[in-house]
Amino acid sequence: MKEKKKSTGGLGNYFKRMKTATKVDYATYVGVILAFIVVTICQSQGLLNRSMTGMLVPICCYVCMAVSLNLTVGVLGELSLGHAGFMSVGVFSGIITSMSLQSTISSELLRLVIALVVGAIFAAIVGFIVGVPVLRLRGDYLAIVTLAFGEIIKDIINCLLVGYDEKGLHIALNIDGKKTIQSLGLSEDGFAIIKGAQGAAGNERIATFTAGFVLVMITLIVVLNLMRSRTGRAIMSIRDNRIAAESVGINVTKYKLIAFVTSAALAGAAGALFGLNYSSVTAAQFDFNTSILVLVYVVLGGLGNIWGSVVATVVLYVLPEALRGMDQLRMLVYAIVLILVMLATNNPVLQGFMDRIGEKFKRQPRKAAAQKGGASHE
Repeated sequence: MKEKKKSTGGLGNYFKRMKTATKVDYATYVGVILAFIVVTICQSQGLLNRSMTGMLVPICCYVCMAVSLNLTVGVLGELSLGHAGFMSVGVFSGIITSMSLQSTISSELLRLVIALVVGAIFAAIVGFIVGVPVLRLRGDYLAIVTLAFGEIIKDIINCLLVGYDEKGLHIALNIDGKKTIQSLGLSEDGFAIIKGAQGAAGNERIATFTAGFVLVMITLIVVLNLMRSRTGRAIMSIRDNRIAAESVGINVTKYKLIAFVTSAALAGAAGALFGLNYSSVTAAQFDFNTSILVLVYVVLGGLGNIWGSVVATVVLYVLPEALRGMDQLRMLVYAIVLILVMLATNNPVLQGFMDRIGEKFKRQPRKAAAQKGGASHE
């Protein structure tokens, strides 16, 4: 009997960990739903000012960005600095789709859904094209190449001219700097969508906080279910020990590409929602600094910690606005808060304290169960 317990001990611990992870996942879903309900009530009662109301959709977009990047950086264990490039692809493909369908689809909700899907598809295609050669690299080399990819995407969009009329889309690349919107040959009823470095202007703002909440939930469901699946375990095994994963027959390139493309698709959908929340956007908004900002959200929330990414994104995005009354000291206080959070999350003393608290709460149900069992025997 003892040998049987020993042989099943490892499997039993595995199922316990999976059960705990499932509880954390459900807690994440419930927490996001409760936050949406509370914010919606506050918004309906007029408790949120205009500035905070305008931040709701961008917060949802950046939460999706952080969770999707955590799939690459935290779960896969590869440093990517070009996540803003996928967001940019989603932004402009979503805007082109929405504005092209204005005359044929009157429903804003339907156009928004189609734009999000198109943004995700185009970002996934770009992620696949980039990922096939890039994911064979490791460490700093991968980070440098993804950084270059983000800058290349920005430069391509700065050269892009797109218009629409009854004949369909008109697209041109202004590489030599001599082309203008007139070069597209639009009819009198046609209109320009993307004007090169000027970006996209005159967009119809159809993004809503509810759509942002739904996208956040979809992102969480996709990422968390992927992490708990067989594919997710293969991805995490590559992160922990690439050589050991290869030795047991895991196709490293395949699973790295799955994580990378999924992350890119979710970033593209978030970008489409972000672009349709503003009447004007430019490619310069999605540069290297945006990728670093999202990476900061992921690192401070905890690598591989999806719930931490959600909380860190919301807090750090709202914090500069909350500190706006401090004028010149605003960014200084913001930087100090970032440093303190980083020190706290990497402090072994604090981590040990939190572990002891967790063990204490775990022991209490066991003691209660033991006392109940003793009482029943009596």
